[in-house]
Amino acid sequence: MGPNLYVCRCALSRRPFIAKLSSLGLPGGVGVVTYSLNEIQTTSKKATRGAGYSWGLAEEAGFAVRWLCNQGMDGCAALARTLTQFDGADFMDISPNVQGEQWSAKGDVLCPLIAGAVLSDHANKLRAQAVNVGPVLEPSLLIPFAALCARALQGVVTVEFPGGVAILDGNNLSYSGHAGSATEIVVIRLGGELGTPNAAVSRGNPESSAWDALNKFAQRTYAPATEESRMKGAGAELPIVG
Repeated sequence: MGPNLYVCRCALSRRPFIAKLSSLGLPGGVGVVTYSLNEIQTTSKKATRGAGYSWGLAEEAGFAVRWLCNQGMDGCAALARTLTQFDGADFMDISPNVQGEQWSAKGDVLCPLIAGAVLSDHANKLRAQAVNVGPVLEPSLLIPFAALCARALQGVVTVEFPGGVAILDGNNLSYSGHAGSATEIVVIRLGGELGTPNAAVSRGNPESSAWDALNKFAQRTYAPATEESRMKGAGAELPIVG
């Protein structure tokens, strides 16, 4: 992948932040645990590496989840479901064949992390035609990579889901409907009209079950590497077909 487009400049928060429900307009005095975007990015990166992805793809996952959480979306839940679904999978079976308009997997479904990283590497393809990606799991994880395409192309990129649409200019997102977590075919094209941008947030509030799942995957990075795990996760190249 090219040079990182996002650089963390804030110190990593070591403790979750407790926001009072009353401050969110909700009843009761029980606290809601939130996490800094830095902590979310770091945990997502470690979890993805723990699931056997290369460090390069783990960096991409951390970026994508942070980006979604910054937009008020639960990127942690999307990543947790993705890592769980593809735990132990052969990466060649869940990687895209980028020949033609339809990017599909050798297996039944694409991994959105791999498909998204490949999309940002092939942003120029959008100048010629729209790209259909899928079936792909957790399609919302494609949105941050579409933002990278918009930035690289200095234009607006539209991501169409069966249940909604995301329009991006590289910095802002206008989002309507719901991408869902089911396996979908997603259409990504250059062009579109940016609506009212999402309001950015400074902290994330992931589902507790998703956060626990990410931390369990992250724990694997502290275990001694086996020959199988080294072979599975050490590759620097994206497993692109075609």
